Amino acid sequence: MTISALLSTQSIYLDSEVTSKKKLLELIANIAADQTQLSESTIYNNLLNRERLGSTGLGQGFAVPHARLEDLDQTLGCFFRLKEAVNFDAPDNQPVDLVFTIIIPEEATEEHLMILSSLASIFSKPEVCDAIRNAGNKEEIAQIIQSAEQ
Repeated sequence: MTISALLSTQSIYLDSEVTSKKKLLELIANIAADQTQLSESTIYNNLLNRERLGSTGLGQGFAVPHARLEDLDQTLGCFFRLKEAVNFDAPDNQPVDLVFTIIIPEEATEEHLMILSSLASIFSKPEVCDAIRNAGNKEEIAQIIQSAEQ
């Protein structure tokens, strides 16, 4: 599955106002619960448990919080450009303002690893991150990600 296939303009959130990693995970859980049959608390707890294993902040202001969940039939992806960067305990100690989250069926191990690898490749490019930070709308962000993926 490609990143572009996961991402529609309806799943891109611009200038989200969160003040911490915890608040961001709560926002993600709320949005994911609205789009799945799963409870907000289940999603939040799984995201939080994954963060406890080690930060999903990858560096350059980018993070990929993710969770694998039972009773989920398809992968859900959302992208957030935060209004203000938040501490994410990233390896480069830089706060995070670009976030791509995936909620994936528990049994989809190979798909999970492929998506994480693609995201790391796309968002490791400073020019891609800068272009997204300067994008004027959701459509432009979707196009930047699609172009970077090719």
